[in-house]
Amino acid sequence: MSESIVLNAEVPYELGGQRLDQVAAQLFAEHSRSRLAAWIKDGSLTVDGAVLRPRDTVHGGAQLALRAEREAQGEWVAQDIELDIVYEDDHLLVLDKPAGLVVHPAAGHADGTLLNALLHHVPSLDSVPRAGIVHRLDKDTTGLMVVAKTLEAHTHLVAQLQARSVSRIYEAIVAGVIVAGGTVNAPIGRHSQRRQQMAVIAGGKPAVSHYRVLERFRAYTHTRVKLETGRTHQIRVHMTHVGFPLVGDPVYGGRFRIPPATNPTLVKTLREFPRQALHARFLELDHPVTGERLRWESPLPEDLVWLLDLLRQDRESFE
Repeated sequence: MSESIVLNAEVPYELGGQRLDQVAAQLFAEHSRSRLAAWIKDGSLTVDGAVLRPRDTVHGGAQLALRAEREAQGEWVAQDIELDIVYEDDHLLVLDKPAGLVVHPAAGHADGTLLNALLHHVPSLDSVPRAGIVHRLDKDTTGLMVVAKTLEAHTHLVAQLQARSVSRIYEAIVAGVIVAGGTVNAPIGRHSQRRQQMAVIAGGKPAVSHYRVLERFRAYTHTRVKLETGRTHQIRVHMTHVGFPLVGDPVYGGRFRIPPATNPTLVKTLREFPRQALHARFLELDHPVTGERLRWESPLPEDLVWLLDLLRQDRESFE
């Protein structure tokens, strides 16, 4: 089964003078560069009705039209997995992801993922790139995610993410006492030796995180982090980079300092916390069709609330 792709876009004047393939990659970012190049070459993507070459330049105000066919993503199986949906209309949905749920099928996780659940909830997502998923959360990170239900919505949401107009704010519990908030502006790329890990490296992709203190404890801090970019493991890597790794992080956390005379229950909880203490708390974006600014908030999950309560009790016992 194939899907019809019909997209139109006007070239912004600031992109005028660039190559067609470069402009198309920015305007139709939900499709890969190689796929777009193939569509340009076979005439599926035209400029003011004319077929050009990928290397030809285009001027601001030119009209790009994409008319193509693509095989649907039939290899993904719909599965009846419960979803906590906090908002839904004809164009998008917002869900609250639990810990332990992988977002997208990959090696070791062929099914049982959020994508499989979405295909069951909205069968038409089999014709939307990545079943409408425009950003991800790590397996054990909880909180809010937006999913596009149509190709038009997908295009708009991807554009908002690229323009950094989507507001994503997280809360985390980190080791160490943060004195004041700050900004981490440090590029992130694949670790040179441990290829499953990311790291701050020269030549990595630009990555910016803003953090501030919500509450301090004897040796830990409840912090709020706002993403300006959305790199893989960004908050986990950035907070470790500035010396405040997330509690429970099995990859970037390391060994934490536990103050003397700490309550045994808190010691056990800290040492055995089963996941990185990270939650996507707030999500704000422009509706892809109406343009209305929308905002959602997700309450902290029970495991983080429990840990914060224990940290408060520990602090109060020494005041």
